[in-house]
Amino acid sequence: MKAVVFKGIGNIALEQVQDPTIQDAQDAIVRITMSTICGTDLHMIRGSMTGMESGTILGHEGVGIVEAVGQQVKTIKVGDRVIVPSTIACGTCDYCKRKLYSQCDYYTHNDSDTNTAFYGGPKKSGPFNGMQAEKVRVPFADVGLVVIPPDVNDNQVILLSDILPTAYMGVEMADPQPADTVAVFGCGPVGQLVILVLKKWGIKTIFAVDNIPSRLDMAHKQGAHIVNFDEHDPVSLLKKLTHGKGPDKIIDAVGVDAEHPHYPWAASGNQQEQWLVGNAPWQALEWEVEAVCKAGTISIIGVYPGQSHIFPIGTAMGKNLIIRMGNCNHRAYIPQLLEWVHNKEIDLTSFITQTVAFDKVIDAYKHFDKREDNWLKVALLVQS
Repeated sequence: MKAVVFKGIGNIALEQVQDPTIQDAQDAIVRITMSTICGTDLHMIRGSMTGMESGTILGHEGVGIVEAVGQQVKTIKVGDRVIVPSTIACGTCDYCKRKLYSQCDYYTHNDSDTNTAFYGGPKKSGPFNGMQAEKVRVPFADVGLVVIPPDVNDNQVILLSDILPTAYMGVEMADPQPADTVAVFGCGPVGQLVILVLKKWGIKTIFAVDNIPSRLDMAHKQGAHIVNFDEHDPVSLLKKLTHGKGPDKIIDAVGVDAEHPHYPWAASGNQQEQWLVGNAPWQALEWEVEAVCKAGTISIIGVYPGQSHIFPIGTAMGKNLIIRMGNCNHRAYIPQLLEWVHNKEIDLTSFITQTVAFDKVIDAYKHFDKREDNWLKVALLVQS
């Protein structure tokens, strides 16, 4: 089969690899029909998330059709169209029973140095081969797959594999109330869906912080007040817009590849080199702690890898802040979000700004990495 293979930092390739096989009685094999490119993939290619093994297949978002199941799989059958949640969990440990799937004890074993298990990630996350491939092996298929209703197409549900549940969890952790002001740092795909969820929750006053004009424009069209940090100090402007108080809640959809203001390519959205690591890995966190109101809440869903050790704890403590964060427990949220889609309460198709044939995936990665206009979220047509 064809798959996107990590070869080393700054080096990926579309290659022929062996098909996956059933390795455990609870496995399933899924023929991927649609996958995506995600910002987390870029963290690994850029080297800002370490520990990737050469030969790992990338991609942690996918939908497809079940081709085979192990003998102990009970609820999934061959021919089912399915969403594959990005994180992998057993479904039966104490954490999974509490719907904390990203902390599944089968994989983390109470080891603080072990990452959440997910597809296409570093060695400490499995490693598990990912879904930028024609097929994928899914462990614990009964909890690791969600069946798609027959009248819902791939475009409508592909974002439920990872980024919509992640956005929802970010809002849930922030727990905004109707009268709260909420600032969303980062207007990439997850940030845009955070805004969508906030509006679904009835939040009226939303600020969107970024420096890419096309992304800020999309946030504005969703009804957010935009803050371009290349044009204004975001801390000062957010406090001014909230009458000196600061936002009640802040949601970090940025992560470790943040940029300082006035980076040379920021105004145009086009950088000259490929796979550049963000030059300000703690910038978003610093701004957020400074900007949020006293006794406010910061919810962090942007990716910060294990080697991240810097946080403005003194300022946060002095302001009595609530800090909540974590990897998404995807399987906990997908059923409700799928119901939203099925009932036409939300439409996710407009957030897919590029749909690319699988044989063009490497070129698509390069456009996405440069944050070019109209390359917000890339869907990959893997197979029909």
